[in-house]
This record gives sequence, C-alpha cells and structure tokens, in this order.
Amino acid sequence: MVSAPSSSSAPASASGSQGSHGLHLPDSARELVKILVTGPFGVGKTTLIDSVSEIRPLHTEEQLTEASVSVDNLAGVRDKTTTTVAIDFGRISLNGGIVLYLFGTPGQERFRALWGDISYGALGALVLVDTRRIDDSFEVLGLVEESGLPYAVALNTFPDSQQYTDEQLRTSLDLEPDTPMVTCDARDPHASVDALLALVQHLIARDGQSPESN
Repeated sequence: MVSAPSSSSAPASASGSQGSHGLHLPDSARELVKILVTGPFGVGKTTLIDSVSEIRPLHTEEQLTEASVSVDNLAGVRDKTTTTVAIDFGRISLNGGIVLYLFGTPGQERFRALWGDISYGALGALVLVDTRRIDDSFEVLGLVEESGLPYAVALNTFPDSQQYTDEQLRTSLDLEPDTPMVTCDARDPHASVDALLALVQHLIARDGQSPESN
C-alpha cells in the first residue's frame, strides 16, 4: 500500500450487500488484503460485515439451542437466536485500490482449532468489544495475540452500553499504547468502515510499507 486511505473519504463501496461492483473485483483493485473480524459471542461481527459488504455476505450460522445456554453467555443479547459456527465472509473496496476480504470468525475458546486455518494469510484483525461484557473479550484477545496478528479494537455501541474513559478501557483490555481503539455502531456502514480504516492505517504505520501475506 502506497498510502493510507483517508477516513474522511468515502470507500468505493460501503452501502451494504450487493453494491455496484457485484461479484467482480473493480478494475481499480491493486491491494487485496485478508482481515479477520472477530470478537466474543453476540458482539456484532455478522452485523458489521453485513453493513459494509459490497457482495452478498456468506454466513455459517446455526440456531441457538438449550444446550448452548450453559456455554454462551446471553446477558445483553437475549434476543439473539443464531450464532456463527465457522465464518462470515464479505468484501469491501476502499479508495486507493485497496480491497478488504473480511473473514468473521468466532472468538470463543472452543473454536481455537479453526484459528490456524482461518487466520492463515491474514494481515490483521478487527476485534469487536461490547463494553457491557468486557470480560467476554479476554478469550478472543488472547487468541489474536497468540496468533501474532496486529489488531485494532472497535467498541460496538449498544443502547445500554456503559460509559468509560479511554484509559479505563485500555487498562481493562490490557492494550498496548499503539493499539488503535475506536467506537463504532456495527449497523452503520460509515462507522464500520471507519473502524476498518483504523486497522488498515495501523498496519501501514506498523510496517511502513505495503503489507505482505504471512
């Protein structure tokens, strides 16, 4: 990547699924980048990918059952009826010829076996966090850090989200000083794109040149 796209400039497509490019890559595509979108159960990973994908997203969701109640914490997400069991997949083209392939992946410890395959070739991860359930983020942050992937944190807002200072949140999540932390609404395409741009700009600043696949 020659330069970071500006968060103030509109992406080539950020209007949700089935954007103007359809299934085919735009002619302007120069950099194809694999990004993980991850986080704990019910944090909004599927919603974020749905909100920005220019193609019809791929989902691997299953209905929640009584057996999952003791495994997945439904606090704050009582209306949730499905959960991702493998991946979500979407694509978004940014200005400057950057195309992000978004792989939404479960962050629960029991899906650790999937991480080796899903994270292969990824350049970074966007970790969604629900400030109502900060403790639920520790497992996925551990998985991301063990994988060695650079990452940014996106605080997905909910109507009853508690208010904390940035310092409090960084301390609770044990973030390094240079780890980006932004606030977003996963339902809002523009806010979701800004979160992804924060990660892309972090990757560029970290590497100082065009990132290469692992």
